[in-house]
Amino acid sequence: MSSASKSKDTDKGERDATELSESALAIPDGTTTTHNTSLAGSVIEVPDGVTGGTLLIRIQNISATATLGVRIDLKRVALKCRNTEFNPRRFGAVIMRLREPRATALIFNSGKMCVTGVRSTHNAALAAKKFAYIIERVGFKPNDSIDFKVQNMIGTADVGFPIRLEGLVYAHSAFASYEPELFPGLIYRLVNPRVVLLIFVSGKVVITGGKKESDISSALTKLYPVLLEFKKVQVNAIPGSTAATAGESSKAASAAAAKDV
Repeated sequence: MSSASKSKDTDKGERDATELSESALAIPDGTTTTHNTSLAGSVIEVPDGVTGGTLLIRIQNISATATLGVRIDLKRVALKCRNTEFNPRRFGAVIMRLREPRATALIFNSGKMCVTGVRSTHNAALAAKKFAYIIERVGFKPNDSIDFKVQNMIGTADVGFPIRLEGLVYAHSAFASYEPELFPGLIYRLVNPRVVLLIFVSGKVVITGGKKESDISSALTKLYPVLLEFKKVQVNAIPGSTAATAGESSKAASAAAAKDV
């Protein structure tokens, strides 16, 4: 097959998938899911639980799985579809990419599919449906229910103040571990919701392991009072910074004034 016809078939498949109605893009009835699809963007606004203010969580990546329910000839898929990679000696799955929504899928010959690279559950469901439609266009008809499930969400946040990680790990040793020689962040494992937070001294937080937006938002709301408790009150100026230069200048001025007296 020529590259022109291959490109034409793939583009038509993507256009047809894009033109599907919202009802067709929704998760089919009867599919067991642990979340609801959301049209929200990649930023979640959550209450801090202390001051009445809000914190912003930016979704960086969502990983989801789907089961097409049909065995797939991966070589045929790789030959007929554009934006695909297939090297069975290195990895036993076809790597397929979408432009809209921007997503990547790992498609196995068993019919299992992993979707990653999206930043909202709605886009994850939309991408899974598009990938399934492209596979159907190649000649492998999936089941009506593709058993779509979000497996992991990764979000980042900034609490806005530096944190004493040594004090935090000492007070919460049952849930936290901190080995600065191996990794600069403190690892905090929450039980409910079951998520893992990577906390850095700068106040940056990475939240992973959630399967719903509510998991990562409630995790940050619960942990924020703890982080506030271990806020660094006095921060030493970094050598060479503006604060350090200003301090040295004031010391020099004081010394000169004392000498004049």
